Amino acid sequence: MILIGILFHVYVGFRLIPDLPVGGTWHWLAALYLVLSCLLIPLGMLARSITVTRPKLGDRLAWLGLMPMGFFSSLLVLTFVRDLLLASLLTVDAIWPHTIALAHWRTNSAAAVPLLALLSTAVGFFNARRRARVVTIDVPIDDLPNALDGFTIVQISDIHVGPTIKGRYVDAIVDAVNRLKPDLIAVTGDVVDGSVEQLTEHTRPLSRLTARHGAYLVTGNHEYYAGADAWIAEFQRLGLRVLMNEHEVIDHNDAQLVIAGVTDYSAGHFDPAHRSDPAGALLGAPSDVRIKVLLAHQPRTADAAADAGFTLQLSGHTHGGQFFPWNFFVRFQQPFTAGLARLNGLWVYTSRGTGYWGPPKRLGAPSEITRLRLIPAVPG
Repeated sequence: MILIGILFHVYVGFRLIPDLPVGGTWHWLAALYLVLSCLLIPLGMLARSITVTRPKLGDRLAWLGLMPMGFFSSLLVLTFVRDLLLASLLTVDAIWPHTIALAHWRTNSAAAVPLLALLSTAVGFFNARRRARVVTIDVPIDDLPNALDGFTIVQISDIHVGPTIKGRYVDAIVDAVNRLKPDLIAVTGDVVDGSVEQLTEHTRPLSRLTARHGAYLVTGNHEYYAGADAWIAEFQRLGLRVLMNEHEVIDHNDAQLVIAGVTDYSAGHFDPAHRSDPAGALLGAPSDVRIKVLLAHQPRTADAAADAGFTLQLSGHTHGGQFFPWNFFVRFQQPFTAGLARLNGLWVYTSRGTGYWGPPKRLGAPSEITRLRLIPAVPG
């Protein structure tokens, strides 16, 4: 991965620096920055191992590496787009010679690429670091009992408490969720990026989550990277109901619904006893309760959830791509990227996430706190 990163930096350097409309000193400074970026980005990714023994140093190194990573991601994509543009212009010039000032396009586009990359990084940083907005989604349910009309679930997902996301960030999320006064809170995995010892102080605000029927949580893949058993115990200590391929029946007014949860789709690779099992999560559920809601971190659980007879699945994991152009690549791994979708008789809502992972950057995929309301489907 480091070698591939170096090759990408070499590509950007050779394609941009010779065409920059600045003096030779600036060319050298640009080359020096790319060398520094090659060193800092891997350091940021390795900072987690340093955080174990020296947490403050590890966090600083994470910031030093993840910020250049976000900038270089945009720089690389824009350099590639510039090359496609120049190739198109060369084709036009070959067909109609001297109709395009190619030298002018080369220098101006070379200058525009780093400026646009800097702008996108700054906007992405602002979007990532501000508190997630509240998104309201109405989910139309066939034959919804009158007593469940307007039943509200607030979903948070993919907070990724870790080197750059701390307790104050989580506090703001919890305050916003509690202000919505939901009937039920769903936490759909990837809450943390680190061990309980490193992050227990920063996940403590989750103990304040308040809803009429409580807060339920399922594991994501990052909980398994960080020690799932320890985190499950910690989440339970914080007062969250962790659903491990199991369910509970919720009595709401004069009706009931089932809230079920599964371990992460990949959990079986870490611990065979944690293999995700949507059908097993419904074992023993009353057959006369029609509305069944499943919490499953990854959207690709949806096929099994539909077969098991669930009404609604709430997922995360994708971050909506987090920033361009990665949103286009999510579909290679997951059936849904973001928003509400239908799979046979199952509704699937995929959250863009409430925090972020890696570079503090969100562009074209805003973070969200999702308020889902069950409403009757309109016939026809």
